[in-house]
Amino acid sequence: MRQDPTAMEDIWLARAKRLLALAETGQHFTKDPFDRERYDEIAQMARAMLADLGRVTLSRIDGLISEHAGGYATPSIDIRGALIRDGRILLVRERSDGKWAMPGGFADIGSSPAENIEREVWEEAGLRVRARHLYALRHKARHPYPADARDFYKLFFLCDEVGADVPQTGTETSEVAFFAPDALPELSLTRNLQQDIEAALEAQRSVPVETYFD
Repeated sequence: MRQDPTAMEDIWLARAKRLLALAETGQHFTKDPFDRERYDEIAQMARAMLADLGRVTLSRIDGLISEHAGGYATPSIDIRGALIRDGRILLVRERSDGKWAMPGGFADIGSSPAENIEREVWEEAGLRVRARHLYALRHKARHPYPADARDFYKLFFLCDEVGADVPQTGTETSEVAFFAPDALPELSLTRNLQQDIEAALEAQRSVPVETYFD
C-alpha cells in the first residue's frame, strides 16, 4: 500500500521539530564541550530538515525558531478569544494577511492566560472583556491548520463584554465585525479554523461548558 505523501510529510515535520527540541535541550544542559558540538550539529541538521520540508530558506527557519534559553524546549502558546453577541462571533481582519480571526496572539510572559486574552481583545478590537471559560486547548499539529515549523498549544477562551465600548481597529487589525456562523468571511487559517468558531458557538450554548483538549 502506498504511503500518502502529505501524511508522510506531516510525520517527518513532527520528527524534525522533536529532533530540534531534543538538540536544544541538550545544548542547554550539557557541560561537555564535545557533546555541545554534537548537539549543535544535530540542531543545525534539524533546522535544515525543517527548511527542506517547508521549501524555504534556512535563514527563514532560523528566524522562526530561536534557542530555548530556559532549558527544556517547549511548545509556544497562542491564545484566542471568542466574544459572541446575539449569536454572532467577533472577528478581526489581520493586516498581515487580510483574513479574519478571533482576536488573539502569542502569550506574553508575565501575564496569566486570562490577562493575555483580555488585553488582546482590547488591543485588536477595542472591546473590554473578561475571560469566562477555556473551551478548547488544542495541539496545533494534531489539527488541520497549515503546517508550521514551530510547535504550538492553542488556547481558546469564551469571553464576556464588561463595557459598552464601540468596536475599533488596532495596530494589527484593519476591520472589526460580528459574523453569523453561516456567513463567515475568509479565515486566517494559521490562527483559527471554522471548527474553532463552531466550538465557541457550541460552548456558548452549553450548560455547563466543557473544555475540549487533545
